[in-house]
Amino acid sequence: MDDVSRETPSAPDVARRVFSSERLPLAEAYAARLATDGVVRGLIGPREAPRLWDRHLLNCAVLAELLPSGASVVDIGSGAGLPGLVVAIARPDLKVTLVEPLLRRTTFLQEVVDELSLEHVEVVRGRADSLHGTRVFDVVTSRAVAPLDRLLDWSMPLVAPEGALVAMKGSSVEEEVASSRSALERWGCADPEVRVLGGEVLTSTTVALRVVWADPAQVSWPLAPVAGRRPSARPRRKPRRPQRRQNP
Repeated sequence: MDDVSRETPSAPDVARRVFSSERLPLAEAYAARLATDGVVRGLIGPREAPRLWDRHLLNCAVLAELLPSGASVVDIGSGAGLPGLVVAIARPDLKVTLVEPLLRRTTFLQEVVDELSLEHVEVVRGRADSLHGTRVFDVVTSRAVAPLDRLLDWSMPLVAPEGALVAMKGSSVEEEVASSRSALERWGCADPEVRVLGGEVLTSTTVALRVVWADPAQVSWPLAPVAGRRPSARPRRKPRRPQRRQNP
């Protein structure tokens, strides 16, 4: 453990431009846990410890630029908390739910949440589709979880009518969008928006993909499971109200 802890990097000066003075100590405490327990438990590779800030924390924190004030956020496949826990640290106004199926990861996440007194963060052990049909959120985030076509299947059932999928992607995002046109059309999504974040403060910028519904008024969910039947994983069109016949 001592050998690992010596690799814990200190926060670079740019971190003070990304995290507020009140939130930076929390980010530093989280970075220390990642560089020690995170490595020991196999949540991140040992080679990642020296570059935690540049490659992980700061790149995830700038995702908060795309999140509305007071939004409910679910981070699917949260892993060690990237980006969901970082966003929660940077933005205490958000209500953040971290969804992760592996016990050793959710145990780590809950420990960090408790130690940092992040009362606005909830940890849920399970897959994203375990919430389909029961909960929706203003924003669904993810990082390196799946190609876009599969990510839509997992994420869009959780996106509120006026909400958005906001996913961290790599440099091939445009090709990924092009190959997922049929899935985007099937789900009734608007044209995705590619955003490059952190250009003014980071040496390595973050590429984010934002996807919203093409017609929010036509989307609804069964918000509670039906007894004896698995909740629908796909949103359904709202039925049109029949027009009243006018008397002649």
